Amino acid sequence: MKSSHSILKLFAVFAATAFLWTEAVAQDAGRIGFVSTERIFRDATPAKIATAKIEQEFSKRDKELQDLATRIKSLSDKLDKDAPVLSESDRVRRQRELSDLDKDFQRKQREFREDLNQRRNEELSAVLERANRVIKQIAEAEKFDIVFQEAVYASPRIDITDKVIKALNNAK
Repeated sequence: MKSSHSILKLFAVFAATAFLWTEAVAQDAGRIGFVSTERIFRDATPAKIATAKIEQEFSKRDKELQDLATRIKSLSDKLDKDAPVLSESDRVRRQRELSDLDKDFQRKQREFREDLNQRRNEELSAVLERANRVIKQIAEAEKFDIVFQEAVYASPRIDITDKVIKALNNAK
């Protein structure tokens, strides 16, 4: 009987130690947060302003490209329609002009995409920099140990994206 009493005491001490150790580990693990960069770029006012700025900046060039594409299509249709009655030299000349115009269009379109991507990256990089400052402020104020910006899965319980978006929207 004495040995079973000792075993129960030992078990009680072990259980209490395990409980305290588990609590210590849980507290030591700290707070974890998650922020969706995609949602910030989609929903935060600074990102929307940046997107509108880029659209305005590039709208003229986009319109010019659309007009040029329409012109090329029109000239191509006209060439197809007129081809049976054109002389060989006129047909070849118009095909060459159309080809040159199409090459010019392709070049302008490529330059447009490159410039647009570069400006988008610049603007969104500035938004991300502001978001990172806000994330750091929130993390320090709420004593987070780590905040992830990309994850395969994150529980809504640790998602602080709404707080970050609200802070970005309220910042001047």
